[in-house]
Amino acid sequence: MKPHPAQILLGAQAGAFALPVCDHYSGVEARMRKSLQLQAEMSAEFGACVFDVTLDCEDGAPVGGEAEHATLVTELALGAAPRARVAVRVHPVDHASFDAEVAAIAGQAGHRLCHLMVPKVESVADVHRAVSAMDAAGATQLPLHVLIESPAAVHRAFEIAAHPRVQSLSFGLMDFVSSHGGAIPAEGMGLAGQFAHPLVLRAKMEIASACHAFGKVPSHNVVTEFKDSAALATAARKASHELGYTRMWSIHPDQIRPILAAFSPSDAAVHTAAEIVERAAAADWAPVSHEGRLHDRASYRYYWQVLERAHQTGRRLPDSVVHWFASPAATS
Repeated sequence: MKPHPAQILLGAQAGAFALPVCDHYSGVEARMRKSLQLQAEMSAEFGACVFDVTLDCEDGAPVGGEAEHATLVTELALGAAPRARVAVRVHPVDHASFDAEVAAIAGQAGHRLCHLMVPKVESVADVHRAVSAMDAAGATQLPLHVLIESPAAVHRAFEIAAHPRVQSLSFGLMDFVSSHGGAIPAEGMGLAGQFAHPLVLRAKMEIASACHAFGKVPSHNVVTEFKDSAALATAARKASHELGYTRMWSIHPDQIRPILAAFSPSDAAVHTAAEIVERAAAADWAPVSHEGRLHDRASYRYYWQVLERAHQTGRRLPDSVVHWFASPAATS
């Protein structure tokens, strides 16, 4: 049997993880249940799980009710559909509820979670702290996603991304702006300002670069103008096409489809990618010519990743390449 394209083409800096392009957050019980139901419905529609559902303890749990909320999200994770992709955001490592939350959630539902999200990570020491708690709960294989929300954390983004348990870095726009003591105006949290203010733009680029240096997934922050679908689509396109992000947060169900569309390759790009990868595989990955251009493994890697993004966003793939996505190697 010939090697799978992912085994041939993907290395440490080529994207070690293929995650859904949308990460949908909800913390209120009714919305968490609706999010899981919507995930199941869209998985049936697209033929793939096209977004993660992250059950939120940090903003979802009422003060003083953290333990009860942890019990609730554990029950929801355990009761999710067998192929559902469910994650949980816990409190920061220095919060009084952190250890109990991780022990309860990861200890009981770690085998059902796709990852654990830890907010306000400032350093590799915080990553070690989170991993130790996960391991103590028995979730030794559970991936860790971290939220970068301060200038110091941005400075250490490369060190954080290098940790082997870290799978993805997300940018926390609101906390990042507010951590500057008024030096960044409120417009920096809005749609236009977050793509124009130099400090915010630099932070986004540093996080994306750190992720790509270590084959991790950079996840773009939320857009709070959730009723403005055109604004969301613009932000998603900028994050994807200009800043190197391959994933984005959603905080409202109406944001999911525009994110999928913005992060999905065009039909023409998918067709070209399929032709090149198919021809490359037939040549045992030796250089080939396509429409007058020479291609080798460097460009094969790019075009394979186009096919992966198409699969992750539920696009119909050409029949000639569909068989590769029936293999676990395609989503490793």
